[in-house]
Amino acid sequence: MTPLDPERRSLVRLSAAIAGAGEDVMREALGDAARHVRQEWVEEVVLQSYLFAGFPRALNAAREWRRISGLAAPENDEGERYDSAPLWEERGEHTCAIVYGPFYDALRSNIRKLHPALDTWMIVDGYGKVLSRPQLDLALRELCVGAACALARQDRQLHSHLYGALHAGASPDEVTGTLDALHDLLSDDDLKRYRSLWAKVRSQHPSESTHSSARSVTSSY
Repeated sequence: MTPLDPERRSLVRLSAAIAGAGEDVMREALGDAARHVRQEWVEEVVLQSYLFAGFPRALNAAREWRRISGLAAPENDEGERYDSAPLWEERGEHTCAIVYGPFYDALRSNIRKLHPALDTWMIVDGYGKVLSRPQLDLALRELCVGAACALARQDRQLHSHLYGALHAGASPDEVTGTLDALHDLLSDDDLKRYRSLWAKVRSQHPSESTHSSARSVTSSY
């Protein structure tokens, strides 16, 4: 068994706290991350939190991180360069295809039926501009996304990103460790429900190409 090491455990807890905990818990998680997690990883989790928690929580986390860490913001960043949109689209399609695996085409069709703008924003902004950034590997990003979805009680998205973590290269034990790391942040009922959901995903993953499994995952979004 390969549980999460202290650095990754601190990072997934931070992602969860930003997405769904109160400011006091978020500050505590940032303080723990400042002691145990490499700085560029914290920066990336704070940045990607706007996708899953919204700008208010992302801005609060960024402000507290600047205060706790004492680090100044970089003078520039590739995320400023909107002339990079074609590259983000290319990267986004590649990254999203990894996360969703055999469910990718159905996902794109389903999201476009919701609204074509959402499909484009998901690929270009979400998976391209943010989740394809090289400072944090995709498997760890997906564990952090799953933690954020759990604290925000977004069960459908959690379902998708439990699969996504496996598709991106996380081990089943790392996914289990992510949920275990949140035991004191989640209610007993939520933790029990998410562990049950994970057990279902884990049991279906070896036969994920089956029609019933594919339909279940692509309907999560």
